[in-house]
Amino acid sequence: MFNGFSQEALDFLMGIRLNNSKEWFEPRKEIYTSSIQTPLKELGEELFAPFAETEDMMYKVGRIYRDANFPPYLHYRDVMWIYVRYNAMWWSKTPTLYFELSPEGAEFGFRIAKPDAVIMERFRSQLTEDPKPFLSMIRELKSSFGVTVDGEEYKRRKPCTVPEAEEFFRKKGLSVYLKVEDRNELFSRKIAEHASELFQALRPLNDYFHELIQIEELSKALIQEDVPEEPGPEMVKAPTQDFMW
Repeated sequence: MFNGFSQEALDFLMGIRLNNSKEWFEPRKEIYTSSIQTPLKELGEELFAPFAETEDMMYKVGRIYRDANFPPYLHYRDVMWIYVRYNAMWWSKTPTLYFELSPEGAEFGFRIAKPDAVIMERFRSQLTEDPKPFLSMIRELKSSFGVTVDGEEYKRRKPCTVPEAEEFFRKKGLSVYLKVEDRNELFSRKIAEHASELFQALRPLNDYFHELIQIEELSKALIQEDVPEEPGPEMVKAPTQDFMW
């Protein structure tokens, strides 16, 4: 059962940030296992539990080891994470409920970091047609939880005919999250309860974007069905008689 993180965990992550090397990490690997990896797995199970029976939902707890895409001198992560989302190949393009632990504390909420441009185009079209459902969700989240709404923005503004939704027409991606630096919360079960409560409140927003992706995938599938296949090269027929070689 998850009972909170510890100062040792935060100190370890700060140590990784300042000493990102195998020589520093290996003698302290047990601290990582007991103070970070195990509590994160326990927390991940708790955060995922309300979503477990939802078809195609999954969760994952990050590993401290960076993959080969990062520079060779950055062997380890100094920010550890949990995500809960619908199964997909590219998590950065997929709406995700996430929890991150860093030397500064915790951040948790909703994120669709780098969606395909066509998804944000559908998002803007939906806001133009009926902005109330989305804007109501955002207002409720701000009122009840005090969330921060953020996200990378386009360099050039997109045309907007809905003044109350103008800020969202500028977004290339979207984040809705909270930061917690209070040690009393981080080092107790309060952080699990707080994150779980926010995950539940963010569920409609997560499903809102998941539905946009499903609509786009269905649209692509229908277009492909309507396009006739071009005939390929004629297949060479097999000989009618067997030969001995």
